[in-house]
Amino acid sequence: MLALAAAKLGLKAHVYAPCPESPAFDVASARTIATYEDELTLAEFAGTVELITFEFENIPSRTAAILAESCVVRPGPEALAVCQDRLAEKEFLTAAGVKTAPYTRVDDAGALARAIAQIGRPSILKTRRFGYDGKGQVLVREGADLAVTFRTLGGAPAILEAVVPFSKEISVVAARGPGGEF
Repeated sequence: MLALAAAKLGLKAHVYAPCPESPAFDVASARTIATYEDELTLAEFAGTVELITFEFENIPSRTAAILAESCVVRPGPEALAVCQDRLAEKEFLTAAGVKTAPYTRVDDAGALARAIAQIGRPSILKTRRFGYDGKGQVLVREGADLAVTFRTLGGAPAILEAVVPFSKEISVVAARGPGGEF
């Protein structure tokens, strides 16, 4: 979607992707097919562009850090690392004074039991990484077997959040210029 939007604005996109079938290649003026861990190819790629951004947050933050050594990367590697981990994201927002649903870290079934005692039920157990659009989440109801619930997410590090009743949900995307202006 990002390369398509760039093309509509008359911008040229050089797309880097590990998959030769990446749909972004259809509108790219240049393409690089390599893994996100290929440091030599990453450096070569960075030398061909003015600015690097990414379409989704499941790119290794180390990849963004390597690219940032020789090119402007926006959002930066630190922001990417925060977006990749739901716990880091909650802690970042809390530190910034943003009110969030009550939450706690859950690393095993025992921690889930302690978290339920703190947060209550119903609550939502979410994987810390690689969850999106409802994936990597399970609703924890009264009477649920917590060991089974934890295993449902593959035993991955998780976060438990209180259920917040709401009538509407909105998403806000903000951007700023290189000088910090909104």
